[in-house]
Amino acid sequence: MLRVLVPSDGSANAAHGLRHAIGEFSKNRDLEIHVLNVQPPFSQHVCDFSSKSDRMDLHREQSAQALAPVRQALDDAGVPYTVHMEVGDKADCIVETARRLGCDCIVMSTGRKSSLVRMVENSITNQVIERTSVPVEVIAGEPASKLERFGIPAGLGAGLLVLWMAAN
Repeated sequence: MLRVLVPSDGSANAAHGLRHAIGEFSKNRDLEIHVLNVQPPFSQHVCDFSSKSDRMDLHREQSAQALAPVRQALDDAGVPYTVHMEVGDKADCIVETARRLGCDCIVMSTGRKSSLVRMVENSITNQVIERTSVPVEVIAGEPASKLERFGIPAGLGAGLLVLWMAAN
């Protein structure tokens, strides 16, 4: 039986990876799907003024809200699954959960971005690929917005030009 980990934050991009996993299940009914939602930890300021149980309750509530459409899609498709929720660094939690569960594959989707934007940003997908020994199947998500395709690279180029001119 193949175990597949599908990290999801409930976003439109994450839905692409989920649809892929559902499609794979239709081809192989022995697939065991594990859905993971990772919540970021609260700042120390919040921790100073709240109890651990209150923070965990809020994390569970936010995770359930993020995974509601994921669970609905899996239920509608008749796909059995197990839900997991972690708190911490997203990439670390994804890698550790895949290791702990003995997953054979991680299915992630990512937004389509320009090479320049990918070079500058440190995406969760890139971090997971660097840190895990489990194969990662990356599914293309939504196309990049015009700002991401043209505005950010142009802004970075202009910023680099200004720095270069200031240095010379």
